[in-house]
Amino acid sequence: MPKPLICLVLTLLAMAGAAHAQGVVVEAVQYPAWLERNGGAVPLTPGTTLRPNDQLRTGANARIQIKLPEGSTVKLGENARFSVDRTDDRGVFRAVLSVITGAFRFTTDALRPSKRRDVSIKVRNVTAGIRGTDLWGKSTDERDLVCLLEGKISVGSEGHPTVTLDQPLDFYQRPREGAPSVAKVDAKQIEEWAKETEMSSDGAGARLGGDWRVTVAAFPSRDDALQLNRRARAAGYPTRVATREGAHLVEIGGLVGESEARALMAGVRSIPGVSMPVIQPR
Repeated sequence: MPKPLICLVLTLLAMAGAAHAQGVVVEAVQYPAWLERNGGAVPLTPGTTLRPNDQLRTGANARIQIKLPEGSTVKLGENARFSVDRTDDRGVFRAVLSVITGAFRFTTDALRPSKRRDVSIKVRNVTAGIRGTDLWGKSTDERDLVCLLEGKISVGSEGHPTVTLDQPLDFYQRPREGAPSVAKVDAKQIEEWAKETEMSSDGAGARLGGDWRVTVAAFPSRDDALQLNRRARAAGYPTRVATREGAHLVEIGGLVGESEARALMAGVRSIPGVSMPVIQPR
């Protein structure tokens, strides 16, 4: 193959790869949480760049906050499962996101209103089309629900016509066994729903730049430390093994502050092998 043609092919492949990897980045995690990729699962950490077909999963009292490249934010609540199906940016940012189960909130960046977007969020059997708005939704065993907080969305489900929601606090819901309906919710209920997707004050929260850590155990044997490290990571906590002064420490870093570190201490105590967790301040 002629050299100019090879260069052209490589350039096109690079452009195609860039179109699919648009920098969907995990900003914050409240543990336990996992990233499922290529058939494997690892603890999710702030700063992770997501790829198409990645799935995120949260445990009890867990949260995840994700930043899309055009400035929008997606927040996930506890016991949620979420996937980035597709992203693309050729003048208009386009994405298909799936909320398989659990609560979510999608919020656009008010400081970047000129960026054009075309985002679809699938909430199991309901699909919401977004072009700049704020909404909250949830998929449970009983129903799929999407509530408009600000802006305008088109919502539909298979076998039923698409409707437009353009009044704040209107919500669309489809029971597992039944037809969809549109109703209005009061602001007090929205306050309660919003708590399900916000980082909680009693959670083990971590962000990029967080400089608190917890040492969950110390061992004279590196093999024992590695065994606990595997158990903790399987439980959704991003531990690592560090060696200091002859001891092999299993620790978790990146925590936002002391209250988050104490919450993590409480969360890991049930993991076999954890003994007397210790907070290491910044």
